[in-house]
Formats: sequence, structure tokens, C-alpha cells
Amino acid sequence: MRLSVIITTYNAPVWLEKVLWGYSAQRHDDFELIVGDDGSTDETRQLIDRMRDETGMDIRHIWQKDQGFRKCRILNKSILAAASEYIVFSDGDCIPRNDFLEVHAGEARPGHYLSGGYHKLPMRTSETITKEDILTGRCFDLKWLKANGLKSSFKNAKLTATHRQARLFNALTTTQCTLKGSNASAWRKDIFAVNGFDERMPWGGEDREFGVRLINSGIRPKHVRYNAIVIHLDHGRGYKDPEMVQSNKKLRVYNARNGVKLTEYGISQLPEYHSRNV
Repeated sequence: MRLSVIITTYNAPVWLEKVLWGYSAQRHDDFELIVGDDGSTDETRQLIDRMRDETGMDIRHIWQKDQGFRKCRILNKSILAAASEYIVFSDGDCIPRNDFLEVHAGEARPGHYLSGGYHKLPMRTSETITKEDILTGRCFDLKWLKANGLKSSFKNAKLTATHRQARLFNALTTTQCTLKGSNASAWRKDIFAVNGFDERMPWGGEDREFGVRLINSGIRPKHVRYNAIVIHLDHGRGYKDPEMVQSNKKLRVYNARNGVKLTEYGISQLPEYHSRNV
């Protein structure tokens, strides 16, 4: 199955390069990679051009002018540009394990979306990881990570679970199966049915609200948190605003309680939408 993979970025070319090396090592190699860029400088474009040449990957760069945090808009533009019927979402700070896309393709089912998670790394570990660490897969080895700054945690089980254990853990986990933009996938037709992401929402739960509307439209969530693995590179969040986070939560809760399926502030308001056959 061919996939469209959408990752978002903003002025983080060092992290983005590590992520792109991760996609170059995927066992499932039938995919296009769309980098949704929320207004980065030309350094990011230059990196993408170089990585396209070096890896041979089908990489598309969807850019918009920097007008503040507009992740939902660049996501909608990227969705509109996607050519495949199944879309995987992640971020430009999340390095995928070499079976990441294989899991999403293999677990995809009609009437479902997939919800994974990420394994957060400290800054020391994030900075230590090299191209070779990614291509060899050792940056996903727990012993290597601990030797390079990762602390012990029960969450480390995500990195060591066997295929059978991962399926068991996914079935038994009590963690709510909410959609996480760092590690999720859904059918293109289901995304368009709810009109994509709500562009009124700044950072903080905008992905989870999107998942609520998918559920309201009859799409069932399915865990892949123990087998679709990404490691999250550390960074600051200067755009975080507690008031905006609370406002997003209020909208999400309202939509959940009232069965809202469709946003008026999504893909269909984009000028490009009316010139494409969707």
C-alpha cells in the first residue's frame, strides 16, 4: 500500500535532517513524504533539496509564510496535496524506527484511525544521535540510549517490546486512544469527511480535537503505541500559551459532548481546495 507521510516543521533543520534519514531507512518504502513547513527560512528548503538528492526519496515541500503558529493550516495544505488514499502523520522532530511505516500500513483497517505515541529523549541524547546511529538503528537500542543520557522508566518498554508483546500491550493499555499528531494515520476520505484540522486552533490539543471529530463520524481509534515507534528529539516550546491550550480544550470537550463531526474552518476554506478534484 502506498502511503502519504506528512511531517511538520518550523526552523529546525538539524532535527529535520535526522528525521529524514529515519524515513530513508524504512522497510516499507512505497511512500511519498510531504514536509509541511510553517514558514521556515530558506535553510530548510535547501536541506530538503539536498536530502532529496542524497536519499532518492519522493519528498515534497509545502511552505507557507511565517505568520505565527499555523500548524493546522499547513497540515490542511499538506493533506490537500497528498496523493495516496492513506495518510500517516508525524512531526519533524520525531525519528521513525525502520518498521514505523510498515506497522502503519499493516495495521490500517477501514473505519479506523491509528494512534501511536512517542518516546521523548533528553537534549543530550537528541544532540548525540548521528546519521549512522539512525541508519544502523542503534539509536532505538535501549542500552545505547541509556549510555547516552536516557533515564530508566517503565515507558522504555515501548522500545523493547517484541511483536507479540506489542500487540498484547496495545490491547491491555488503559491509556486513552486519542489521536496524536506525532504518530497517527487515517484514510484520506475520512479526513476529508470531517474537513481536516480546525485552523482556529493554535498549539495544544489540536490533533486530539481532530480525532474527536473522526470518532464522532464513526471512525474507531486503534492503538499502535507499542509497535509504531518514533523517538522525539528535545526542544523548547516558545509558542506554548496556557490560555490557548485551555481554549482548545474547551472546543474539544464541546465537540465531544455534542457529537460535532465537521469544522467550517478546515480544508474546504483553502483557495487550493476549489481548484482540485478531492
